[in-house]
Amino acid sequence: MLEPNTSLSRRDLLRNVASAVAALALPQPLTAGVRSAGDPDRERLNDWTAALRAAGQSARGASLGSDAIRVGELAQGTPYRPHTLEGYLHAGGSPAGREPLTLSLTRFDCVTLVEACLAVARVADGQGTPTWERFGREIERMRYRGGERRGYASRLHYFSEWISDGEKRGLVRDLGGELGGVLDERPLRFMTEHRGSYPALSDDGVFRQMAEVERRLGCSPRRLVARRQIPQVANQIETGDVLGFATSIPGLDVTHAAFAYRDPEGTLRVLHAPLSGGVVEITRSTLPEYVAAIKGATGILVARPAGG
Repeated sequence: MLEPNTSLSRRDLLRNVASAVAALALPQPLTAGVRSAGDPDRERLNDWTAALRAAGQSARGASLGSDAIRVGELAQGTPYRPHTLEGYLHAGGSPAGREPLTLSLTRFDCVTLVEACLAVARVADGQGTPTWERFGREIERMRYRGGERRGYASRLHYFSEWISDGEKRGLVRDLGGELGGVLDERPLRFMTEHRGSYPALSDDGVFRQMAEVERRLGCSPRRLVARRQIPQVANQIETGDVLGFATSIPGLDVTHAAFAYRDPEGTLRVLHAPLSGGVVEITRSTLPEYVAAIKGATGILVARPAGG
């Protein structure tokens, strides 16, 4: 997904969103189809899980979200890399086959940062040695519908479904209702209506699968906290809550994903991997200010990480 740039024309924004959303989106052994990471990634997994365990976060009853934020703080300065999940397609891989599991702790887009921070926190909270395979299993069950990695269409490309599917399996809790969110009943069809921006959709079978996914999602409206309402509910949003930034772009649910972040003074900000900044960072602006500055933003989706 994409952090919108207010200097872009609407045409350029649509083109960039189409390109960036493509980066979103267990029966077989995990090692089948896993794209290996280099030593720096594994070193980060070891270092970050050790830091969490040394701090005793889980032992003190800290929430999963606050543990994930600790990981995000450690990840500050890590480069933003668009299309992190699409490399196998550019290398000639088949979108109809089982999708390789792409893992990284040394480069992120907005969604893979969220997934990685949560996965590291879950691995650190578990027993035994934090292995790359355990990290991969945690990523896999967040990234794919029902936790089952199959073809391209099994990936949760629309972030609102990432939340709803995760809620069904106890990975997150959707806070839209609790925060007085309003229904967004617009149909989701952005990917199929911008077929040329998604190389995987050149395959007719995959295109039909995505059209069916969009049809089903059209029967499940999202509940978002409207932009004007965010200041009134900000005190109910906790550090580590997952945010999706909702948009008025036709056929699309959100353009960016991030964590809510409370600084030492308690001010609510955003921890994220933005296209505009180029690295993982914490915003200087508050969450309401950040949303207000996004052209076409309608509000936020909010989900609280759960133990799962």
